[in-house]
Amino acid sequence: MRNLTRRNFFEAAAVGAAALGMVGCGGSGSGSSSSSSTSSNNLDRIASQDMIDAGKNDGELVVYGSCEEEYLAAVTSHFEELFGIKTSYQRLSTGEVEAKIEEENGNPSADVWFGGTTDPYNVASGKGLLEVYKANNASHLIDDKFKSTNDDWYGIYKGILGFMYNKDELDRLKLDPPQDYPDLLDPKYQGLIWSSNYNTSGTAKLIINTVIQKYGHDDGIQYLVNLDKNIAQYTKSGSGPSKSIGIGECTIGLGMLHDGIYQIVDQGYDNVGLVIPSSGASYEVGATAIFKGCKHEDAAKLWVEYALSPECVDLGQENGSYQFLVIDDATQPEIATEYGLDPDNVMDYNFEDAKEHTEQYVADVMNALGGGDDRFKTE
Repeated sequence: MRNLTRRNFFEAAAVGAAALGMVGCGGSGSGSSSSSSTSSNNLDRIASQDMIDAGKNDGELVVYGSCEEEYLAAVTSHFEELFGIKTSYQRLSTGEVEAKIEEENGNPSADVWFGGTTDPYNVASGKGLLEVYKANNASHLIDDKFKSTNDDWYGIYKGILGFMYNKDELDRLKLDPPQDYPDLLDPKYQGLIWSSNYNTSGTAKLIINTVIQKYGHDDGIQYLVNLDKNIAQYTKSGSGPSKSIGIGECTIGLGMLHDGIYQIVDQGYDNVGLVIPSSGASYEVGATAIFKGCKHEDAAKLWVEYALSPECVDLGQENGSYQFLVIDDATQPEIATEYGLDPDNVMDYNFEDAKEHTEQYVADVMNALGGGDDRFKTE
């Protein structure tokens, strides 16, 4: 069921105001926000004038983004507006980005990576595909765990992994929603669950690492084999299941709960329910990084400083992305706590184990699943 969303309400109000001559000119189009009015003091928070000038001399920046496209469009547009650097982007899942820059092998077609869980970032880091850069604004991170030990990626947000479900469909089937990971294996959910592709999705890699950290390697792999019996579809991107719940195509989805909030608040699907696993939720750290060998290195460094500032991350909640922010002077999205998410009520996720073993764990799971079948979407 859909209702009038908060965003649609304000958009309608803005159209009405424009018709009455109440809205001035000078807007920047899609993805723009009130943050686009920026003083020189705000730029001082991002970088020195020398760094800004060096970035401007590059004249161009290419971004691979693994967050949702609305957020990606907003932050790239705002960067271009702030610094006069022509900025283009391509939206790809984290697994796709990692595979693409590995294939490009030190001659990347993009300069920076923005958004998406850090497990694929760590795979790229381990292969020497990310540039070491000691960011000045890393001093604004709320904890050192939100940056790479190699100084080649930096966290910008924290997202909670959980379950989403279609309330109407579970009511029709007279089923209760799953409350924890063991519940997902119940045969009553056969053919009702969607997850994401372990080969292409950073969220799927987070699911693998979460399960292995909860149950151990062998039992974790077996859990995923058992879960596979209930899976109807593996989507290419981690946000794929959330996008199909409100319309009833997917009944239960594994994914990031902020994606579920987006479906409720911005898309108007009040039939979407959220579940924080009772045994403890794991979480992603969304990040940004510079690709080693990039063509616009000074603009890329300026991007990282920008990404570690409120000028960038505060645009998330204005553009349908409700992750908790890990920058000390950023504005947290109150809507996430209203839906019961707590950035501190999470399991002790072992990032070092994920960094060292994610690629092998993916291979182990896919081998146990016989390589996967036509439920694994790659297009």
